[in-house]
Amino acid sequence: MNRKTKRLYSIGGILLVIATAAGLTLTALSSSIAYFQSPTDLVKNHPGPSQRIRLGGLVEDGTVKREGGAHVTFRITDTVDSVPVTYTGILPDLFRAGQGVIAEGTLGPDSVFVADTVLAKHDEKYMPKEVVDDLKARGLWEDGKGLTKTPAGDKTVSASPVMQGAGS
Repeated sequence: MNRKTKRLYSIGGILLVIATAAGLTLTALSSSIAYFQSPTDLVKNHPGPSQRIRLGGLVEDGTVKREGGAHVTFRITDTVDSVPVTYTGILPDLFRAGQGVIAEGTLGPDSVFVADTVLAKHDEKYMPKEVVDDLKARGLWEDGKGLTKTPAGDKTVSASPVMQGAGS
């Protein structure tokens, strides 16, 4: 074997090792990816039972029910559709009806979202970036003023797209 052939084999071996490492990394990360969806997206594109997703929207007024211990049920809405959510655990201090939240988990066979993580907004002007983007895509967002219309037309929610940090 001459030098040129050895060099080509070395480069080929290095590329094979890099490709294998990249493939293994992507395979490992694909199981932990959680796609963001709004309640309307979830109703239209019913995901599989094992697919992890992030459900974002507003906690619907009058739907928060605390059932014995740390078990809570509520509904998340995007003013078009709403999805029932069940969560067992300690909710963030800022969790309440009418505020922006993101719940991470899976959709059960009975169309109830089973959350294992719930994130609440930081303050009265915060709304998660994904929720703002989704509202803008539907034409429900007016910069700096939050929601501009609802199906009932009787309520406006104020939120600012400037603040994007999550917190509790």
